[in-house]
Amino acid sequence: MPTLLKDSHAFSGFAVKDLAEAKAFYSETLGLKVTSGSMGVLKLHLAGGNNVLVYPKSNHVPATYTVLNFPVDSVDQAVDTLSAHGVRFEHYDMPTLKTDAKGICRGSGGPVIAWFKDPSGNIFSVLEER
Repeated sequence: MPTLLKDSHAFSGFAVKDLAEAKAFYSETLGLKVTSGSMGVLKLHLAGGNNVLVYPKSNHVPATYTVLNFPVDSVDQAVDTLSAHGVRFEHYDMPTLKTDAKGICRGSGGPVIAWFKDPSGNIFSVLEER
């Protein structure tokens, strides 16, 4: 079995349509540490020493899946706090995925979770790990 990447400190990245708008949202609304990196990218500094690159893409199309998950102690508290800062949570009413009035999914057999979008339409979540 190859071991070449076993010890690599991998990181992820995703695109946005407007870097300045994204930086303001991630730093001011979500409260993340955000720095500008080389080649016109942003670096999101996440807990635990993890980083995510955010890069501009003029013909950006939002991801149709969750690009970043934030484990929290209480989804209810996170939703209330983020909502007070202007974040709007997604609402779903499908046979296998339903959210309540606050946008929180509680009974799907998975974690308690709520989804929201950044200004570019990328999907994020806050979730309680069980």
